[in-house]
Amino acid sequence: MRQWFEAYFLTYREARRILLARGDVRVNLNLGKIRHELPVVVEGGKATFPDGTTVELELIEKIARDDGSVYFVKDGGVYKAAIAGEHYYKLVPTIPPTIEINGIRMHRTKDMNPLEDTLNKVNAVEPREGETVFDTCMGLGYTAIEAARRGAYVFTVEKDRNVIEIARLNPWSWELFHSQNIQVIQGDAFEVVKRFEEDTFDVIIHDPPRFSLAGHLYSEEFYRELFRVLKPGGRLFHYVGNPGKRYRKKDLQRGVIERLRKAGFVGVKRVEEALGLVARKPENETGEGR
Repeated sequence: MRQWFEAYFLTYREARRILLARGDVRVNLNLGKIRHELPVVVEGGKATFPDGTTVELELIEKIARDDGSVYFVKDGGVYKAAIAGEHYYKLVPTIPPTIEINGIRMHRTKDMNPLEDTLNKVNAVEPREGETVFDTCMGLGYTAIEAARRGAYVFTVEKDRNVIEIARLNPWSWELFHSQNIQVIQGDAFEVVKRFEEDTFDVIIHDPPRFSLAGHLYSEEFYRELFRVLKPGGRLFHYVGNPGKRYRKKDLQRGVIERLRKAGFVGVKRVEEALGLVARKPENETGEGR
């Protein structure tokens, strides 16, 4: 629990509460992960946090105007929860937060929050206690965390080290690095899957980046590897996106269905609420399973 409070997190919501205060104010400083508020003292043009760090109200005003970013107070300084490199990564103050890469959000946030988005995907294959799950694209780890909470053991893969660093910072991802039921693997799922023996997993949750960014994760070659490591009767969920907005996306979903079937999957069908597909591996070579 203390891990969450090694930094104090601020969004425009908390910043505005601090600016309205006169004297002491109690504020949630963990992005709403747990219902716990801490005291912030406002006086003399400064806000003083529980560890003694003082922040000028001018900076608090700047945070209050930025409704698209998350900030944190740590070691006497104030920082944006973002990494700039070849790409630009930042936490976005939805509840729970999502991650944005070059302006593209990694969760659905229109008409739902990232947790609801996650539940729709996990519920499509319903991992159960004692099962083993392969989560191909970790992101902030909400999928892995939800599957682990249901009693499954999860191998979750993330290619981008910067995404892992953002996840380590995010209070909502804390369980990802502290659950005995989750193993985080840094690497490209296209290569990582080859390390596993056949018939290893009961469930695969495949939530890749958009096709233009990771086309190899939509290939028949990759689907054949997923089929190989899935146990007979095992379930696959594959997020594809909204196929109804553009004809190109309709073609993408149709192509995914065709490639999954060629790879050996059966029972391929759409799951509209999760904007994806479910499929399974036959119980045996002659039957289509359950």
